[in-house]
Order: sequence, then C-alpha cells, then structure tokens
Amino acid sequence: MIKQAIIPLAGLGTRLLPLTSVFPKELLPMNGRPGIEYILDECIEAGIKEVIFIISNKKKMIKDYFYKDNFYKKIIKKKGDPRILSEYKKILKYKKMVKFVYQNKPLGTGDAVLKTQKFIKSDFFLMLLPDDLIIKKNCSKDMISIHKKKKCSVMASMKVDKKTVNRWGIFSKKNHINIHNFYIKDVIEKPEIKSAPSNNAVIGRYILPKKVFKKLKNQPKGKGGEIHITDAIRGLIIEGNKFIGHNFKGKYLDCGTMQGYINSSKEISKI
Repeated sequence: MIKQAIIPLAGLGTRLLPLTSVFPKELLPMNGRPGIEYILDECIEAGIKEVIFIISNKKKMIKDYFYKDNFYKKIIKKKGDPRILSEYKKILKYKKMVKFVYQNKPLGTGDAVLKTQKFIKSDFFLMLLPDDLIIKKNCSKDMISIHKKKKCSVMASMKVDKKTVNRWGIFSKKNHINIHNFYIKDVIEKPEIKSAPSNNAVIGRYILPKKVFKKLKNQPKGKGGEIHITDAIRGLIIEGNKFIGHNFKGKYLDCGTMQGYINSSKEISKI
C-alpha cells in the first residue's frame, strides 16, 4: 500500500522571477491559496498519510508556513474570526503529515529523491512535482489504483507538441494495457527533437520503487550536470523492472512559468 509521497521543492523558481525573489513559487497564491496546498489535497484524497518535502535553506519559508502556531493563536484569540480559525485548522492538518529534508546544492531531481531514502518504508512511494498541477481528476489516486492491480511502477503521461520534446522526459511504448495505460519500453531525458522516440512525455507524477535509491547512489551526472530521476528510471527499465505510462484523465496546468502560473490561476478560479 502506498502511504508516503515525496515532493521536491528546492528549486529556485527562476522562471517566475521577480515574484520568487520574495516568495518560494510553491507559496504563490492561486485563487487565494498557496499552490502547494492543491498538491497536498491531491495526496490526502489519494490516501497518502505522510509527505516528505525536499527544501533548501533558501526556502525555509515553506517550512515556516506550517509552523505559525503562536501567530494564529494570538489572532484567533483577539479577532475570533471563524475563517481564520478554519484556515489554522487546515494548516494543522497538513503539518501532522509533513516532514522536511534539505537539498542545499541544486544537483537535480534525482539527488533530491536520494535525500529521502531513510524515510521511505514501503517498496513503492509516490513522487509529485509541484510545477505540474492536474485538476478535475485525481491523477495520483488513479495511478495508485493501477499500481495495486499491476504491482509495478507507474508514471503520468501526456502527449506534447513535438517541437517541445526537448523539455521533457519522453517515453517509447512497449504495448498497451488499455486506452489509458501502456507498458514503457524506454524513457529518455530531454531528447533532441529529431531523435525523440515519441511525443509521449512524463508529467510530474511517479510511483517509484524503493530500489531506485540504489540506482541513484551510483548515477553519473547527466544533462546540465544534474542527476536526473529519468536516467535512474531508464536504468531500472533496462534491468527488467516494469513501468506503466498512465494517460491521465484530468486537466494539466503548468505552473512553472510566468504565463503558465497566470493561466493556471485563471483555470483554478473557475472550479
């Protein structure tokens, strides 16, 4: 049973400057709520009991967000505002399920995942990337359901414009399971447009095996001098580990760029 999730949050968010010179991008408001709360709600609805945030010393404000007890207690005592009390109770609920580890050098998502090794208890765990919001349908919940049936790793998939494949991890398919799921033959991190095996991209939801940690420990740096989780996954596939690509049913929102953040905020306000 998958009860743990990890969320890498140590990135500097340079594509959202100048906003991120003040706030971590994950705390930027979207329809009156920090973006990270939408990810946490997805986890809760999917049955996750513990979430491990990977942050850096430069992003301690994320941890502080969940530890403002004295501030809230004073305001609630003075104002007696039921809305503020409700917000505080919600944050307390989140705080009970979150832990924090640190990645102070920007060495890639693979390195961030490795920082969580000592906390992961089960054979599989969920990873979510906060720049990728999927609304209207809980992608994590659907992926966990697939995992229960097939007992293997699962990654969210979406077709992207062929001109943009060099921004993504790209799948090649082995065979279809059904209309929404397929076994993965290979995955390549940010391939050149001409050599990309398809335009089926990895989107920021993964169910990964605990054995990925062993692979990451010996993982050489890849493109951009970073340790990529995609390269470790590719190694596991080559060794015979099964991975399923899941064509999710919800609507994808890219929150990692300025225009994407603006558009995502508009879309969420319509729900």
